[in-house]
Amino acid sequence: MKIEWALNHMPVVASLMNNCKKEKPFEGITISAVLHVTKETAVLVKALKECGARVLLAGSNPLSTQDDVAAALAKDGIEVYAWKGETEEEYFWAIRKIIEDGNPDIVIDDGGDLHVTIHKEYPQLAEKIIGGTEETTTGVIRLKAMEKDGVLKYPVIAVNDALTKFMFDNRYGTGQSTIDGILRATNVLIAGKKVVVAGYGWCGRGIAMRMRGMGARVIVTEVDPLRALEAVHDGFDVMPMDDAAKVGDIFVTATGNINVIRKEHFLKMKNGAILANAGHFNVEIDVKSLEALAVSKRRIRPYVDEYKLPDGRKIYLLAEGRLVNLVAAEGHPSEVMDMSFANQFLSVKYLIENKGKLEPKVYKVPHEIDSEVARRKLNAMGIKIDTLTEEQKRYLESW
Repeated sequence: MKIEWALNHMPVVASLMNNCKKEKPFEGITISAVLHVTKETAVLVKALKECGARVLLAGSNPLSTQDDVAAALAKDGIEVYAWKGETEEEYFWAIRKIIEDGNPDIVIDDGGDLHVTIHKEYPQLAEKIIGGTEETTTGVIRLKAMEKDGVLKYPVIAVNDALTKFMFDNRYGTGQSTIDGILRATNVLIAGKKVVVAGYGWCGRGIAMRMRGMGARVIVTEVDPLRALEAVHDGFDVMPMDDAAKVGDIFVTATGNINVIRKEHFLKMKNGAILANAGHFNVEIDVKSLEALAVSKRRIRPYVDEYKLPDGRKIYLLAEGRLVNLVAAEGHPSEVMDMSFANQFLSVKYLIENKGKLEPKVYKVPHEIDSEVARRKLNAMGIKIDTLTEEQKRYLESW
């Protein structure tokens, strides 16, 4: 039922699936994917299967898998190796399983662990892979580093960098679902709270915007002067984390970097401060330092751990420092994942159609794919737009 609900709210992916059911462009192609196993992901992998692919799926976070969705996909012929609450060892076992059992032609990743594992442990397999895609900012950063170091062995399309992905998924999806996760975990009132958002990329923008919409007084911390300046002009207070730590009630990290909130910040926080992470990996909040500082730790609600410091102050960590929107809630709404996963679907199709023509580099999503996704989404929403006249086209092409 959850998958059916998602499909009903993902008209772009549904239309792509219906268009290619007969021609089956992915016939004979094996796809290994590491994604958050949610109802929206189920729609994507079912679409790939309906269009001819063999699909193997592992989770991209030990705590984000929806077990009922994984079970439903397994019954439907998807080879799923994911369950909620995996250990780190089990998490990487599942990734190796979909590599070894699949011997994939195409790889789809969210975070970069699949790409990195293939390159480090299965270099011969990497040589025969047609190409891959990457769903999130963290993974794209890692892949660009691999390209820079000259170790990337196949072309990868940075789906995260598609306009119809990051401007909507990262901003509106992360903005809404992060608050959803915080509220489900804590049920605190957002209005009147001082919320510190670390990072003003597209995810940070979305979180800050939505927090303000719920009545929070938002503070942004940044290392990039341009983004900091933008946050100021968007009406937010901007200050270093050292200063924000003293006044914040709720802290949300969304940077893709390590130890953004660390020991010196914990020591300055108010009693009752709440910490949440919206970045892909559980490295943005220095949990090890918090564990070392605390004299006691206890779980007081699902996904809420209380750390008591030597002076009696209490700090509350949500979702063990992992993605709060996918651990404590359901992740992004189906409507926004519709565009992200339409980009995934069309990027896989593009890689297959251009087999052997692309160098082992990180590529942007082709503009025609971005435009096609936007057109299909507008059509599904019943929205029409203008088109250029021939005279207008000639005018824009002239100098």
